[in-house]
Amino acid sequence: MAPDLQDRIDARARAWETMKEIMQRTGNDPSGEDKATYVKAEIAYDQADEVIATAEKFLKIAAAQNAGSVVNRAGVVASTGDITSEEDAAYERAFNRYVHGGLAELEADDKKLMRARFEQPKNAAGTTPAAGGYTIPPAFRDQIIQQMRFFGPMLQEAEVLETTTGANIPWPTNDDTGNVGAILAENSQITEQDVTLGTNSLDAYMYTSKLVRVSYQLMQDNPRFEAWLAKRLGERLGRILNAHYTVGTGTAQPDGIVTNATVGATTSGTFAATGGVNYAALVDLVESLDPAYGGLSDLKFMGHQSARKAARKMLDGQNRPLWEPSLQAGVPSNLMGYPFILNNDMATEAIASKSLGFGSIREAYVARVVQDQKLIRLDERYADYLQVGFFAFTRADGTLQNASAFKVLQGPAS
Repeated sequence: MAPDLQDRIDARARAWETMKEIMQRTGNDPSGEDKATYVKAEIAYDQADEVIATAEKFLKIAAAQNAGSVVNRAGVVASTGDITSEEDAAYERAFNRYVHGGLAELEADDKKLMRARFEQPKNAAGTTPAAGGYTIPPAFRDQIIQQMRFFGPMLQEAEVLETTTGANIPWPTNDDTGNVGAILAENSQITEQDVTLGTNSLDAYMYTSKLVRVSYQLMQDNPRFEAWLAKRLGERLGRILNAHYTVGTGTAQPDGIVTNATVGATTSGTFAATGGVNYAALVDLVESLDPAYGGLSDLKFMGHQSARKAARKMLDGQNRPLWEPSLQAGVPSNLMGYPFILNNDMATEAIASKSLGFGSIREAYVARVVQDQKLIRLDERYADYLQVGFFAFTRADGTLQNASAFKVLQGPAS
């Protein structure tokens, strides 16, 4: 751990103690000098929190780089982080040279390898787009996926299904909490009770990173340019996927977890102090989960930054703060004893908004990512700028698989 990271964590804790003391002493309604002191402490808290989040993200990426691929493919496909043949190793070397210098810099054997892996993938509708691309080798692809995971919580928290093709997958949904067993009398036949199953569809929507323009100087001077490029492409894909996995409409894009989640509780507070969120509403949200899911070990709050800010100001019935900042790197802060996951693709605090959710995200949602990512390099389009254009495209989808495992809190109607 970086030597100054713990200092930042301690600074955040000190700022929190100041905020907590003022809110408890003033009954959650500071004014005058108390309010000025609270605002100052809150700014210090937010500044420290931002530095901590950046440092922790870096440490996670560094650990993933050292450990290899971080994507959980258990039960779906074999890990592709290791080169499995001499041809695969040769293709990866050719691909990296292509990224640095284009096809013109490749030897004849390298060009042959590249042509063999040039594809035009089909989209969710089964049609083939005009543009094709070169298949991204495993190491480059894993770097992209690492970045996708770190720029939005859904690929970290949801169940991730990685597939080798983009074929449609009928995905079962399950909520069997309404079914119970029964006493069986002697010499009586057992009655049947069907499991409550439904089916959602996992498609493969085509996503692009959009264009990244790179100067000749950067490509020539950076010996790890392919890693730099993978990071940029992964960030962009990660952001759009997290947005759709969170609030996707389900029409020509994935079903968002918030869009399709059941409202577990509705707030009745005002926006004056805590944005309409109150202690009673949080209790109602937590208790809205069926007891079958309430005992899961991975229950978490997930919310927009405005909801987090509101939660930090709230007290329980004994005038105690509901928020508990983390005192250890890599451990999230808690709300009512549960980890809080920041997701700014959720709605901000507003009238009737859904800016906070609670439950097991992994149990509730499945995110599908197709392995066959492609990269296109544009040499001529920006030649007069001494630049080269790159863009990647991949296919993905997501859907709610268990609506009983995650509920949302809806803001006040006025």
